[in-house]
Amino acid sequence: MLKKWLHKVLPSKSGKTVQKTVLPYSEHRISADMLSFAAEKVVKQLNKEGFQAYVVGGAVRDLLLGVEPKDFDVATDATPEQVHKIFRRSRIIGRRFQIVHVMVGPETIEVTTFRGGSKAVQNAHGRIMKDNTYGSIEEDAMRRDFTCNALYYDPVREEILDFHHGVGDIADRKLVMIGNPAERYQEDPVRILRAVRLSGKLGFDVEEHTAAPIPEHAGRLKNEPVARLFDEIMKLLFSGHARECLQKLNSLAVSNDIHPLLTALKSAEKPENRIIALALKNTDERLRADKSVSVGFVLAAVLWPQLNAYWQEYRRQGQKSAPALNDAVGTLRDTVEKGWGVPQRFSATMREIWQLQPQFENMRGARPHKLLSQPRFRAAYDFLVLRGQVGEVDNDIVEWWTSFQHADDETRSQMTLAAQQRQQQERRENGDAPKRKRRRKPRRKKIAEAE
Repeated sequence: MLKKWLHKVLPSKSGKTVQKTVLPYSEHRISADMLSFAAEKVVKQLNKEGFQAYVVGGAVRDLLLGVEPKDFDVATDATPEQVHKIFRRSRIIGRRFQIVHVMVGPETIEVTTFRGGSKAVQNAHGRIMKDNTYGSIEEDAMRRDFTCNALYYDPVREEILDFHHGVGDIADRKLVMIGNPAERYQEDPVRILRAVRLSGKLGFDVEEHTAAPIPEHAGRLKNEPVARLFDEIMKLLFSGHARECLQKLNSLAVSNDIHPLLTALKSAEKPENRIIALALKNTDERLRADKSVSVGFVLAAVLWPQLNAYWQEYRRQGQKSAPALNDAVGTLRDTVEKGWGVPQRFSATMREIWQLQPQFENMRGARPHKLLSQPRFRAAYDFLVLRGQVGEVDNDIVEWWTSFQHADDETRSQMTLAAQQRQQQERRENGDAPKRKRRRKPRRKKIAEAE
């Protein structure tokens, strides 16, 4: 009891005392009806059971910026077991820090218990490994990463609780780390990628002291579990502002050798890697228009320059197009894919898109019809268009396939016949027309039997 009391009255590790500012509705203009039905219901039900509960984090930040939040999180002083008992449709998840997913209709609300500040288990590198310690709302605010995410909204009173000048930093469009930035990156290196993503997505400047330790501590990301690292990279890629995030990766001097995907992304500005920049531009536009995107397709574009380099090298060695590409895919898997955390469903899509590319070179006979029937034809065709836009593929081939897939059966037959005749004409002009096959003479035994 004495230890808990001392922790509340003494200054925090950063040397700053936590001072709460309460902003009424007249200063922030966020009303309860701007929340989702599920979030408001969860908060009110927890209040009804005698617990504190607030909408917290990115949802409050986005509402202040005039952006519609994609999801709502709730923070409470109820333990995960107490939350699970209150809500029948809920489940406790997480090992490092337990949280509760509460299902309300089709929506899932993530409910976290206020975190304490002194009992986290750290490894030899200072990374937090286990953190199932609970505390007050002040301690919870101190444990959050950036000031813009340490805001608590009470939909009953329509008030915002601000413990770290978060509202002011949002107004100034600054991303500021709570506490000592170097220590916070040491506790959890993934915060570096979050700084990249949030500053790129929100258009914020990373405050000087927050940015300074990043180059030194970015190498710690290599020690993170590959699955967790991959998830953070996916959030960056599909933030709707991937190109801005790439600029932040470079301006914040995040090193190149952390993960193959980050290495590829940081090279997107090079002229020979235009396909990456173009794919991310298209993805950003689709996400902002609420259209669907394919993770496998985007990853295929991000890693294409490296795969294409292998492919062209094997072709220069005399291999035919399709076998050369298959060997390139195998080489890429040996050097990049192992241990990089990509789920099988995404890597399989990537390989199928890549391996169909040489088949677009065949526009005669039955092969185009077979390619058209492939389940991944549309994704592979879109990838062909992307390659055409960066000058890798002749536009005549792209236009031919654009027409072929929309033509009727008779027109398709005429197109393949014309393609065959055109190829034969080109061979005659180049002096490499195929030799006529010699007819085999019947075997003597068969001639004797016929007589």
